[in-house]
Amino acid sequence: MSKSFSESYKAAGVDVTAGYKAVELMKAHVARTMTSGVVSGIGGFGGLFELDMTGIQKPVLVSGTDGVGTKLKIAFLQDKHDTVGIDCVAMCVNDIICCGAKPLFFLDYIATGKNFPEKIASIVSGVAEGCVQSGAALVGGETAEMPGFYPEDEYDLAGFSVGVVDKSKILDNTQIKPGDAIISLASTGVHSNGFSLIRKTFQIDKTGKDGLGMYSAELGQTLGETLLIPTKIYVKPMLALFDAVTVKAVSHITGGGFYENIPRCLPEGKKAVIQKDKLEIPPIFRLMQKVGNIPERDMFNTFNMGTGMCAVVSGEDADKAVSVLNSCGQKASIIGEIQAGETGVEIL
Repeated sequence: MSKSFSESYKAAGVDVTAGYKAVELMKAHVARTMTSGVVSGIGGFGGLFELDMTGIQKPVLVSGTDGVGTKLKIAFLQDKHDTVGIDCVAMCVNDIICCGAKPLFFLDYIATGKNFPEKIASIVSGVAEGCVQSGAALVGGETAEMPGFYPEDEYDLAGFSVGVVDKSKILDNTQIKPGDAIISLASTGVHSNGFSLIRKTFQIDKTGKDGLGMYSAELGQTLGETLLIPTKIYVKPMLALFDAVTVKAVSHITGGGFYENIPRCLPEGKKAVIQKDKLEIPPIFRLMQKVGNIPERDMFNTFNMGTGMCAVVSGEDADKAVSVLNSCGQKASIIGEIQAGETGVEIL
């Protein structure tokens, strides 16, 4: 037990003992994420990880960092903090998998106006669950108590992850050609982007938890429950897909939707043609479009519209790719194809 304590610092708004209690409460959650590569325990100045080089000729490290964004405001209003950590992990590891890399470890950063140990532990429980889902170890993190900077009952949450891929297996989009299939990996909902527009559409900042608590027949649950569904983590089904077929490119559909993210994985002179009637669009998006009178193009330029990740494979491998993903419990379907043309996306 640490003997560190400062009455003066506590009077200024920072209780170091609350930080120690938070660490004790989160240890059980962190323990769930331990993998064979972890060398150091929680509490050191750095997280140590031993890289297993088995089967890797030329290792390339791939890193990703992101936060949860204003989705956190939905968590604040409902006083529910055990799922946003999954979002935080997902936003990082889903980017890493787009390079063909396997996530190795994760670190989180929580900044708050006041350290309530039980709340911090609840947040970290979600981070740990996201790490378990992605096979990454939670090797460290930071909790910063910042009175006067954040309100006492609010916090920000961000993370950082590192993965590895053999250089020869980095996805090569130069092999993309007309006739290749675009595979959709279904999302679990809005994931963790577009929440500024969501909050404006449903006037959440005005109605607060009362608006979030209203049951919606269209959604089959409350609006608040729908919006807090965590981001799907695609790591394990995508690793299975990499082993089964040649994947030419992968795109994580986050902020910017289809129009911004899909072109990021395309070479010059190739465009993605999406068949709108092949998409399974969850009710939350239709409800949002109706309530906010949002043009359809703006919807596809902001949200994932039910497709959280796209993979490009040859037309001959398309059915097998869908089958492999479905066998992993990941709903998938063919939603379009690659054609020659100016790099971009057409939704027909």
